[in-house]
Amino acid sequence: MKKLWFTGQSFSEAAEELSVNEKAAQAMLAALKTVHSLSAPTDGALEGLERQRQSQNILGRLVSPELGYSWEPFQLGSMPMAWARPECGHDRHHVVLYCHGGGYTSGSLGYSRTLAAKLSEVTGYEVLSFEYRLAPEYHFPAPLEDAMRAWDYLMYQGYGAENVTVAGDSAGGNLALVLCRRLKAAGRRMPRALLLMSPWTDMTMSGASYRERVESDPMLTPEYIEAVRRAYAGDRDLQDPDLSPLLGDLGSFPPTLIQVGDHEILYSDSASLAAALRAAHVPCRLEVSEGMWHVFQMFPIKKAAAAMESAARFLLEL
Repeated sequence: MKKLWFTGQSFSEAAEELSVNEKAAQAMLAALKTVHSLSAPTDGALEGLERQRQSQNILGRLVSPELGYSWEPFQLGSMPMAWARPECGHDRHHVVLYCHGGGYTSGSLGYSRTLAAKLSEVTGYEVLSFEYRLAPEYHFPAPLEDAMRAWDYLMYQGYGAENVTVAGDSAGGNLALVLCRRLKAAGRRMPRALLLMSPWTDMTMSGASYRERVESDPMLTPEYIEAVRRAYAGDRDLQDPDLSPLLGDLGSFPPTLIQVGDHEILYSDSASLAAALRAAHVPCRLEVSEGMWHVFQMFPIKKAAAAMESAARFLLEL
């Protein structure tokens, strides 16, 4: 598998290595901080939220691979979607449905492009991204409805559920899990596998890492999590498994790979999910990357490349 990324050991070192000049690294870090800087999306500060969303798009452009894939946007009704396709020969029988992160308040095809391209390259599969509706303009269950539309689109294209892997990062990992819940409740077939990167699984924030890893997390804060969950969930019970899938019945879920950095306040969300899946007799692998931050797989560093290649191996072993 071709490697497009460079070596890095810490957040600051990785930033220094990811580009040919310091200005590009600084631009990436500035975009990264802005993406997670909005304190209260429910306060009507849509101007600030729009800046956050634009910064996320900039971040996606800064860290997206430039070669090795094609990017083909299209519309499914009013919902923007895009295919990432490997330029070299690839497996046309399997596909990845990718759910982007962004706390349910931000995220777009531009932001999706980085991980979609990387997943496409390392797996040899075509990857379908979709731009679901966002809070605070749209609340739960709008993103879930859009995820179901994307799933049904793949079924109409002739893919069987056993040919589809659902991947997601952060809030996209939450969405991937809730999508499986809805498929299960409807008596429909489940995906072949789940690939979850730093998934947000517990909106009640009950995990110890929300308190113990605040100082080590360079990206997320408890205040940010509280703000985006309020924007998305409103007054709904946060113990509802459609918001906190960790708290629901995970029986009969597909084999799952969970990847997380050990510097994340969301670390407990991943560790607890792995334990719950295993208790439900679901094959599950938890991979913890030392010194890494939230959704580190996006960035051009050695540990991101290793994580992507591990995801590809996981699928090959199924």
